[in-house]
Amino acid sequence: MKTKRILILAVAVIAIIIGLTSLKNDDKSFQISKNLNIFASLFRDVNLFYVDDVNPEKMITTGINAMLRSLDPYTVYYPESETEDVKLMTTGEYAGIGSVISKKGDQVIIREPYKNSPADKAGLLPGDIILEIDGHSTKGKDVAGVSEMLKGMPGKEITIKVKREYHEKPLIKKAIREKIQLPCVPYYGMINNKTGYVCLTSFTDKSAADVRTAIIELKNNGAESLVFDLRGNSGGLMDQAVEIVNFFVPRNSKVVSTKGKLKQWDKEYIASKNPIVPDMPLVVLIDRGSASAAEIVSGALQDLDRAVLIGERSFGKGLVQNVRDLAYNTKLKVTTAKYYIPSGRCIQALDYTHRNPDGSVGKVPDSLITEYSTLNGRKVYDGGGINPDIKIEPEEYARITQELVLQDLTFDFINNYALRHEKIDNIEQFKITDEIYNEFKNYLKEIKFSYETESQKVLDKLINIAKNERYYDTSKETIEKLKQEFQHSVDRDMNLFREEIISFLTEQFLQRYYYLEGFLQYRSKHDKEILKAAELLANQDEYNKILQP
Repeated sequence: MKTKRILILAVAVIAIIIGLTSLKNDDKSFQISKNLNIFASLFRDVNLFYVDDVNPEKMITTGINAMLRSLDPYTVYYPESETEDVKLMTTGEYAGIGSVISKKGDQVIIREPYKNSPADKAGLLPGDIILEIDGHSTKGKDVAGVSEMLKGMPGKEITIKVKREYHEKPLIKKAIREKIQLPCVPYYGMINNKTGYVCLTSFTDKSAADVRTAIIELKNNGAESLVFDLRGNSGGLMDQAVEIVNFFVPRNSKVVSTKGKLKQWDKEYIASKNPIVPDMPLVVLIDRGSASAAEIVSGALQDLDRAVLIGERSFGKGLVQNVRDLAYNTKLKVTTAKYYIPSGRCIQALDYTHRNPDGSVGKVPDSLITEYSTLNGRKVYDGGGINPDIKIEPEEYARITQELVLQDLTFDFINNYALRHEKIDNIEQFKITDEIYNEFKNYLKEIKFSYETESQKVLDKLINIAKNERYYDTSKETIEKLKQEFQHSVDRDMNLFREEIISFLTEQFLQRYYYLEGFLQYRSKHDKEILKAAELLANQDEYNKILQP
């Protein structure tokens, strides 16, 4: 009997183990099914019983977005109303009037019409306040809402009512919507008689073709070396990054590989063509805004010892996204893999799989950073972003300069000036004269421009603490002297930081009159990092030395 009981017990235990094993294998599927049922029943009951009407689409979208936020910032759901954003992201193309718009106070304004766009042809100007679109008021709408109103079928006329300074009555402007192609290479040209410059701002489906055109034209114009500017480039299509790297490296060179949960995402991307400039000395400019595809290009060129990198450490986005079609014309951009550049390193900076107790995301710790080698044997490291070969610290602007930008005062002044002056000198000759600078100073006085420095904030805090701790009376004389020392004057600061403010004003003036292209043309001859790159390329011994271990 005892044996029989033991046998029964053993069989039962085995059955339980088998059952548990089977449950373990099916547990995830069960959990998914269970929680989908919970979600569906919860939504049904909220919809039925909640005291007020609910918007089903809005509610579901909110729930989906909250769920995806627990993963990473790049996994994004696009409802049917936002699928055009996916097209813009991948092609740089949309149908509209071709203008940057922004919020200013309670109103949406024209920030920058693109050159030769419908907005430009219609006579819309920076600073114009958008009041109505096709008879529909924009009051209370945000930038996204107004942007949606401006978009539409190509070839269709749109009527825009705007308020403009110096005009008592609103102006009516008519534009014909067009397919707008945002330029991924807004400017390329010669820095000097031997060095070319290409600025790439995004990786859309036309980026490689545009970069190729720029390089060939510069080469034909006498370029013997090249500065490739990827600063502020947040990335885009990986295949375009691979093709661009191929312009500089030999055929069959490994450019990047991807590894994901599914084997279908484990891929290796190889340079498939002969390069167009295999030996042209190359400097790539990067900064903290260079991310994703921009890091593939810069990182691969560094790993293959094909370029010298100058600037700041890049962003550190080593994640690959794919766009999936969902039901009812909705889409999901989902992170499917990590990418690895030729040395084998992944440059992902943030670990989204292991969050801190407060939900925040930490960077890869120094203890886990691994050393790798470039093709020539130079030491490089993973753990977040691409480190440049020559580091240049970003400029720290004076507080007054920051406040002039934050309060949008340079924008307002230049718009005011442009309404009174149709033209300025050409890009090469334009300068901020004493007359213009004094006019700017007077403008700031008229609007009673003021700001508080960080020094003043800290001192005020110190005074309050001293009073609370009853030290103020004994230190009053010293504190008063400090107050005098840190008391700023707009006039004094405008004189003290004159050169810095003039430099910034010059760039803004040129962008206002000569669009983004004009600004970039000016910058290519005055920017310290571009000039450093040109200087290095003129010294081939130093250039070659950097690329050796």
